[in-house]
Amino acid sequence: MNDYYADLGVARDATADQIKTAYRRKARTLHPDVNPGPEAEEAFKKVSQAYDVLGDEDKRRAYDQGRDPYGDGASAYGQGFSFSDIMEQFFGQAAGGSSGPRPRQQRGQDGLVRLDVDLEHAVFGGSRDLTIETAVACGTCHGDGCQPGTSRRTCDLCGGRGEIQQVQRSFLGQVMTSRPCGNCRGYGDVIPNPCFECSGQGRVRTRRTMTVKIPAGVDSGTRIHLSGEGEVGPYGGPQGDLYVELLVNPHATFTRRGDDLHASLELPFTAAALGATVAFDTLDGQREVSIAPGTQPNETITLSGLGVGHLRAHGRGDLIIHADVRTPTRLTDQQEDLLRQLAELRGEEQPEGTLSTHEPDGFFSKLRGAFKGR
Repeated sequence: MNDYYADLGVARDATADQIKTAYRRKARTLHPDVNPGPEAEEAFKKVSQAYDVLGDEDKRRAYDQGRDPYGDGASAYGQGFSFSDIMEQFFGQAAGGSSGPRPRQQRGQDGLVRLDVDLEHAVFGGSRDLTIETAVACGTCHGDGCQPGTSRRTCDLCGGRGEIQQVQRSFLGQVMTSRPCGNCRGYGDVIPNPCFECSGQGRVRTRRTMTVKIPAGVDSGTRIHLSGEGEVGPYGGPQGDLYVELLVNPHATFTRRGDDLHASLELPFTAAALGATVAFDTLDGQREVSIAPGTQPNETITLSGLGVGHLRAHGRGDLIIHADVRTPTRLTDQQEDLLRQLAELRGEEQPEGTLSTHEPDGFFSKLRGAFKGR
C-alpha cells in the first residue's frame, strides 16, 4: 500500500487544512504545464491520488485502519456483507441494479439554518436577507473538477467500465467477480489535472446572501422550505434544499397566544369608574379604545382583526387589551377629602368585607369546576 502521507510530505496527524496546503504546493510544482516530463507526470499522479484519499475523511479513516480506501472495508462474505453485495461480487451487479460506471454528479446536501424575526414579521409577513455558508459550483472549473484547458481521461485500468472483473475459484466453482475500479473509484474516468481552486471536487465553500419570504402567521419553530437552495452537489450536481427555522423575538408590549395578541392598558381608577377614551398604539398604528364606565380590573377589551395573520389562511386574530386599574397610593389632603365625601355619599364609610372563594383561572380550577357542575 502506498504511503500517502509521505507522498504529500505531511505527518500522519496532519489537519485537513495542512493536507490541502501541502497538496496545492506540490501540485503547482509538479503540474505538467509547469514541469513537463514523464517523471514529473508520474509524481503528480501520486500526489493527486494521495490527496484524493487523505482529503476525504472516510477514505482517510479506512486507509489509517489498513483497509482499502476505495473498497467497502469488509472481507468477502464477512460481517457487513449483504445478499446484494454477494450478487455484485459474483454477477457484476447488485440484485435489481445495473453494472457500469457510477456518475460523479450527486445531489447536494440539505441545509438547516435558524433565523430570528420580529413579531411584526409574524403578524404581517415580510422578507429578510439571510447570509449562509454553503457549497457552490467552482468558478474556475465550473463544476467539472478539471484544471481549465484540460479534461477527464478514460481510466486505463478498467477501460471506462468503472469496475474490474476477474475469474475466481469459490465453493460454487469458477465464477466471474467484479468490484469497483480502485484507480477511478468506479467512475470510469480519472482527472489527471485537478482544478487548483476546488482540488478537483467541482465545488467550493463560500458565503452567499438570499432573500427569504416570511408568510404571515409564522411562529417560533416554523420551518420554511426553500427548494434547490441547499449545497451544490459534487462535480456540478444538483443543489439540495434549505430549511429555515424561525425564532420570533419577544415583544416589549404584546404577548402572543395562538393568533391573538394580548396587552395590558394601565388606567387610573377614576377613568375606570367614569369611563374614558384612550389612545393606544397597536402594530397597525394608533387606535382609540373606549373604556366603559365601571370597568373592573382585568376586564378585557377586544379589537377584532388586529392580531396575528392566520398562517395559510385569510384573516387575522384579535388584539385583546386587559384593563390594569391602578389605585393611587399618594393623595393630597384635598384629594383625600374628596374621596371621603364620595365614600360618605355612597355609604361606604365603614365598608363590610365579604369573603369569597378565590381560585386562579387556570386549567385545574376549570377542571374542578367541570366536576362540581355534574
